[in-house]
Amino acid sequence: MAKKKEETKEMKKDSLKEVSKKETKKTSSKGKKKEKGNIFERIANFFSGVKTEFKRVKWPSRKEMVKYSIATIVFIICCSLFFYLIDVILAALHSLGK
Repeated sequence: MAKKKEETKEMKKDSLKEVSKKETKKTSSKGKKKEKGNIFERIANFFSGVKTEFKRVKWPSRKEMVKYSIATIVFIICCSLFFYLIDVILAALHSLGK
């Protein structure tokens, strides 16, 4: 069992080395001028990236969304009451000063 753990650790180290090699290749090519391609290829590439990122997003469930919405509404009401009270107090102090 200890051998399996060591093997998995070695495999992780090897995969990290491969990733770092790829990253150094990418960073070393930054100084070079990239070929942009035509506008339609760039637009297609952009939307392809957007689609990929949307797949990575963890969307909240309906229950979570209701909970977050209620918390937001309660927070807004509390802030509104706070600023209303500050306004009333300052108006009262202003009228006393006249």
